Amino acid sequence: MRKLIASLALALAASPALAAEDGPGPNLVIEIGGEAQGRVVIDMLEDVAPKHVAQITELAEEGAYDNVVFHRVIEGFMAQTGDVEFGKLGGDMRMAGRGGSTRADLPAEFSDVPYDRGIVGMARSQNPDSANSQFFIMFAEGHFLNGQYTVVGRVIEGMDVVDAIKRGAGPNGAVIGAPDVMQKVTVER
Repeated sequence: MRKLIASLALALAASPALAAEDGPGPNLVIEIGGEAQGRVVIDMLEDVAPKHVAQITELAEEGAYDNVVFHRVIEGFMAQTGDVEFGKLGGDMRMAGRGGSTRADLPAEFSDVPYDRGIVGMARSQNPDSANSQFFIMFAEGHFLNGQYTVVGRVIEGMDVVDAIKRGAGPNGAVIGAPDVMQKVTVER
């Protein structure tokens, strides 16, 4: 009986560590190709931004994010992707970053989750209620974004792959030449 209780105590003690690492939401799994090569797993925070997470996961399940490039990458700041309209590999990269999906834009779901390294946020125009399909991954802390852009997830695996994404040039971070690409994006529930 003591062995059984000790085994249960060990199992329960191990569970919170896994939950803290993996989180409650679905995971977005991204296979990245180009200069960066590898797998990135993002814990989607559906308790923080349920409408945004639903839209992103539905687009991923439909294959909309497959072969979408990282079109805006700023050293020390973030890597942006997710333009399912104009950001497909082989398309006119001058248009990448200007589009979204055929779905409606979403009302902001601001939270108190800070923009730390590895946080994933929704890209938008000047209008806070204009996020659609594009998102960005933080290379470093960017607390000036707190409460102004919807947080949708956090990288729980593959931050080294994110760090290797090809950087853009100039103040807007536009990627010149062959950009890195989300070759395949799936959802694990």
